Amino acid sequence: MMTLILGGVRSGKTRLAEKIATETGLPVVYLATANAGDIEMSYRINKHKERRDSNWLTIEEEINLASAIQEYSVKGNAVIVDCLTLWMTNLLLQLTDRDIKSQQARLIETLRTLESPVFIVSNETNLGIIPIDALSRRFCDEIGVLHQQLGQIADEVIFMVAGIPHLIKSSP
Repeated sequence: MMTLILGGVRSGKTRLAEKIATETGLPVVYLATANAGDIEMSYRINKHKERRDSNWLTIEEEINLASAIQEYSVKGNAVIVDCLTLWMTNLLLQLTDRDIKSQQARLIETLRTLESPVFIVSNETNLGIIPIDALSRRFCDEIGVLHQQLGQIADEVIFMVAGIPHLIKSSP
């Protein structure tokens, strides 16, 4: 089962993913994609780490997300991916166009074959104005298309607003 949890910054996405992953009663594997490139981001990462259950396994993976999901999404684990937008940023800043497409395709293929619940957290960035620079516009295009692809294969899609979950899609 895959759940895609979208929302704005500080909308409660990660807390919801953590809550429902815990409610599965399974051991939780937390796949963190953030790159602590500056002091402020290091602070954010540390705040997330402090909040996590000490029994959870945390794996930091900035690029090869599909491989990490495949490795840790085995029967008996619940997996949280936090977050897809930071992963996309890493791809855009570190890889060639061909490798970006390859990573995205591998992610979709991996998520189609899950044996365990996976909760994917991502920022819905495309509700505002069109960004002024080319890289930011490309980011919005790439993450928007990826969200659409994930929405099609997800069992559930939840949109967070002001800490309140809104169910967008639910499989019977």
